[in-house]
Amino acid sequence: MWEVMFWPIVACVLLPWLLVYLGLHVVQRGIIFIDIAMAQMAALGICVAVLFRLELESWTTFGIALAFTLSGAGIFSVTGKRTSQIPQEAVIGISYVVAAAAAVLLLSRAAQGDEEIKNMLVGNILLVTPREVWERFALFAAVGIFHFLFRRNFLLVSFNRDGAYQKGLRVRWWDFLFYAVFGLVVTSFVRIAGVLLVFSYLIVPAVCGINLARKTADRLLIGWCIALLGGIAGLFLSYWWDLPSGAAIVCTFGGLLVLVSLVALCRNRMQRAR
Repeated sequence: MWEVMFWPIVACVLLPWLLVYLGLHVVQRGIIFIDIAMAQMAALGICVAVLFRLELESWTTFGIALAFTLSGAGIFSVTGKRTSQIPQEAVIGISYVVAAAAAVLLLSRAAQGDEEIKNMLVGNILLVTPREVWERFALFAAVGIFHFLFRRNFLLVSFNRDGAYQKGLRVRWWDFLFYAVFGLVVTSFVRIAGVLLVFSYLIVPAVCGINLARKTADRLLIGWCIALLGGIAGLFLSYWWDLPSGAAIVCTFGGLLVLVSLVALCRNRMQRAR
């Protein structure tokens, strides 16, 4: 068992910490579906590589996927609040639908297109290699350092947008920088995890943290614990019951979110009763 499970478990331990942090930004900005839209854009780039029979782990494929993701970063940064009368969620939804439809059209022309559609959605983290884990961990560490260096501006734009305008920050520029780095992370992770799992790692732990804590540090800690528990538990469930690993982890996250929501509800009722 451990020969199959070791590196997937390592991936679930080493990689989600940055996704949880970015997920808090996404939830606070109120653009919940931007991560799944950008993940789908990255997947669309991978579909282009599949159509041209490029090596999926090559830098060329990564560059194509990143180019599609950065185009989404540009779109979302200029359609944010105060820049458009059209709600940004509408733009995000349209982008996701168009990217998903385009991916299906491309894969319909590729050999084994049905299998690739499945991989695009749920991935197969059980097949992750040591090289993939360490490459992504190095990238995530670099992005984490970048966010730490500019944390004040990123946090201000995400958590107090009006205050960012009042301080004279170029909010649209900081939006693009956030989305660009966010897209880099999503592009690197979507190939091994799939679109749905990327969305789950970004949103579910962050929502659980927000349900149970008020301070950002406490929310991060809770989110990391949920990400660790959900990832590893989902992996073992997929192994024991012979289920697709990505789908099993996503459903495990769903169960944890329901449990955390019930705990938060009970706690709030007890506090009101006092």
